[in-house]
Amino acid sequence: MPEWLNALPKAELHLHLEGSLEPELLFALAERNQIALPWSDVETLRAAYAFNNLQEFLDLYYAGASVLHTEQDFYDLTWAYLQRCKAQNVIHVEPFFDPQTHTDRGVPFEVVLRGIQQALRDGEQQLGISHGLILSFLRHLPEEEAFKTLEQAMPFRDAFIGVGLDSSEKGFPPRLFERVFAKARSEGLHAVAHAGEEGPPEYIWEALDLLKVKRIDHGVRAIEDERLMQRIIDEQIPLTVCPLSNIKLCVFEHMGQHNILDMLERGVKVTVNSDDPAYFGGYVGENFAALHEHLGMTEAQARRLAQNSLDARLA
Repeated sequence: MPEWLNALPKAELHLHLEGSLEPELLFALAERNQIALPWSDVETLRAAYAFNNLQEFLDLYYAGASVLHTEQDFYDLTWAYLQRCKAQNVIHVEPFFDPQTHTDRGVPFEVVLRGIQQALRDGEQQLGISHGLILSFLRHLPEEEAFKTLEQAMPFRDAFIGVGLDSSEKGFPPRLFERVFAKARSEGLHAVAHAGEEGPPEYIWEALDLLKVKRIDHGVRAIEDERLMQRIIDEQIPLTVCPLSNIKLCVFEHMGQHNILDMLERGVKVTVNSDDPAYFGGYVGENFAALHEHLGMTEAQARRLAQNSLDARLA
C-alpha cells in the first residue's frame, strides 16, 4: 500500500467486531476456554474461507464466535482490532457487535459489553482512536428477539450510539423490524441498517422510510434504481461500502466490476470499510489498496473517500 494512502486519516463505520477474529486469536481463545474446534490448525481454517454467498460465510462466522466467552475474550478481540486501526491511521471507529450471537449461547450481555467497552476506552486513551458502539439485531431472528435484546441493553444505554440490522439479508426485509427500530429511536439511539448487499434496492427504500436510518450499510445495489440514487445523492445519505467483502461474498465477481468509484463520481457519500476483515482478506487499508490497484483510484478520490468517512460519523 502506498504510504500516502496509509497516512490518510480515516474512520471505519462498518465493522463487525466478531468478524475481526483472526484465526490465530480464535485458536488461542479456544485453547484458553478449552473448546474443541472443527479445524485442525490455522491453515485449515483459513482454507475454509471460500464462500459462495453470505449464508456460507455466516455459518462459519457464528462457529468462530463460539470461542468468545469471557470479558477478557471480548477485550482481546476488540483490542486486536484497534491495534490494526492504529497501524492504518484509522482515527475513529463505530463498530457493530451482535449481542444475540452470544446471549443465545448463555454468555451474559454485560460480559460481552464490558470487555468491548473497556478496550474501546483504552483505545481512546492509549491509541487516540475515538469511538461509538452500535448494537446490531440479527435479522434472521424474529423481531420479538430484537426487542428482548434492546431491553437487555437499556440499563447500559449510555454505552451505545445506535442500533443496526445485520445477518442474512435475503428474505428478511427491513420492514420486519419497524417497531423495534421505532422503540430504539425513541430512546435517542441512531439507526443504521444493512441493505442492498444481496437484497434488492427495495430494501434500501424500506430502511430509509420505515426504519428511518441515518446510514445505509453496503447499499451497492442502489445503483439499479435511478430514483433511489437521486435521493441518496440529494439527501447525502452515507453508504458504508465494503469492497473486499463484496468480492469475497460474490456480490461482484472481481474488484474491477465494483461500482464504488462510479457512485463517488456521481456525488454519493460512499465510504470504505472492511466489514469482517479476518474473513474477507483485509482491513480498511487493504480495502483502499484494492481500489487503488484494481480500479485505478486516484489520490484525490482516496482523499474524498476518507473525508466522507469522517463526515459520516454518528459519534
